[in-house]
Amino acid sequence: MNYIPLIQLLIDAFRRLPGVGNKSAQRMVLFFLERDREGGRKLAAALIAAMDGVGNCQQCRTLAEHKLCQICANPSRDQSTICVVETPADVFAVEQTASYRGVYHVLMGHLSPIDGIGPETLGIAALVNRVVEQQVFEVILATNPTVEGEATAWYIAEQLKQPALQQQGLKVTRIAHGVPIGGELEYIDGSTLMHSFAGRHAMSLDK
Repeated sequence: MNYIPLIQLLIDAFRRLPGVGNKSAQRMVLFFLERDREGGRKLAAALIAAMDGVGNCQQCRTLAEHKLCQICANPSRDQSTICVVETPADVFAVEQTASYRGVYHVLMGHLSPIDGIGPETLGIAALVNRVVEQQVFEVILATNPTVEGEATAWYIAEQLKQPALQQQGLKVTRIAHGVPIGGELEYIDGSTLMHSFAGRHAMSLDK
């Protein structure tokens, strides 16, 4: 069936969502048009507001409405400990454990040369500068336990091998047991994540 242009345009828009195919997109569009036009308007308004009003934290790079996100702006957070994660969703996952009181650096991805994603895209230089300037004593590498996530963690660890940082007493750790190989933090339950953080281990900085 060929829908009129405006409906087809909306179906194509919904298909941009992860896991949403053509049939699911059609059902969503027809639901709003047939049963809940006011809900559709609220959805459209909220989406526009978020697209226009949400940017990135100038310090940790996660999603934020202001220059600093709520975590970075919170004076009770431990600024000497930085947890490195791949996405804002990973920040939410760790925060749900209520067991971590440090701050974050959000890479917004992982190293993937084939996709043109290098260290500059992930803000790794900014992370290293932050570690130096803020007298950070521990960097927790909590990238996903995938091939790409492991490669990203080791690359960051290599960048933190600077003699000045070792003299500063910097400790680089990697979350350990509890997170399955191939898994992603966004989908790990809070209890498993809490055990992973408790069992993190040091990564050697020896050259």
